[in-house]
This record gives sequence, structure tokens and C-alpha cells, in this order.
Amino acid sequence: MSDGSYLRSQPDEKYLIRDETGTQTLIGYVVDVSDGVHGRCYLDVGPQHTNRHNVLHGGVATCMLDNACGCTGSLTVDPSGRAPFLTVSMTTHFIAPGRPGRVWATGTVKGGGRSILYIDAVLEHEDGTVIATSTGVFKRVPQEKLT
Repeated sequence: MSDGSYLRSQPDEKYLIRDETGTQTLIGYVVDVSDGVHGRCYLDVGPQHTNRHNVLHGGVATCMLDNACGCTGSLTVDPSGRAPFLTVSMTTHFIAPGRPGRVWATGTVKGGGRSILYIDAVLEHEDGTVIATSTGVFKRVPQEKLT
């Protein structure tokens, strides 16, 4: 993976996917496909993303990890990161509280084949703190199943 400089930089707009789905629009995360191998997404954490303890809600953290994994799977077959993958199973481990600021989820393919991929992800705060990790199984959705 990279040196983590993306945690502190503003990504190039031409590689960003915004408001592609209702969930993405609702939560406000942005997908970044600039790496070409590791799907990423970022979120500027505000009060609307926190739980009653004023830290990033676990459901939002898991959504970020899931999206980074799906995008990573997509990048294996489509450089635009838009080929559909669905989550078969995913396990999340919460490590530290998510504080206000920008958080990044980054996926990494660990194995698999033509239709099933094993993908891990990490959610980090812009200061480098690891907030959560996940591991999951993701399946490519055949084109004929989308119609």
C-alpha cells in the first residue's frame, strides 16, 4: 500500500465518485478510485455521523469499510470502479473511537478468483489512527443479473 499521504491530501476530482447511490448521498462519503488497485472512500465526520457518545457511529464505520471493499473488488475488473460487487459476508473489528475530521477506508484484495474475492479494509482517521478493520467475502454481480 502507499505511505498514507492520501490521508492528509485532497484527492484529484477526476477520480472521485460522488452521490452515486442514495446511501452515499445520505451519509456523504466520497469514493476515490485514483489508486487503481485499492478502493478508497472518505468521509468528513460531523455531528450527523456520531452516536450518543459523540464518536463515529459503528454502522457508518462499517458502511465505509464495506464500500471500500466493494470498490476494491470492482477495480479488479473495471478501472472506473463501478462494476457491481455485493457483500456475501463481512466481519468488522472496532479498534479506536472515530473522532471529527476526515476518515478514510481502504480495501485490499487478499485472495479469490473470478467471481468471489476476499477483501480486507482499514478505516483510519486523517491523523493515522486506525479506527476499525474488516475482512469479507465479495461476489461479482453478473451483468445479466442487473436487468
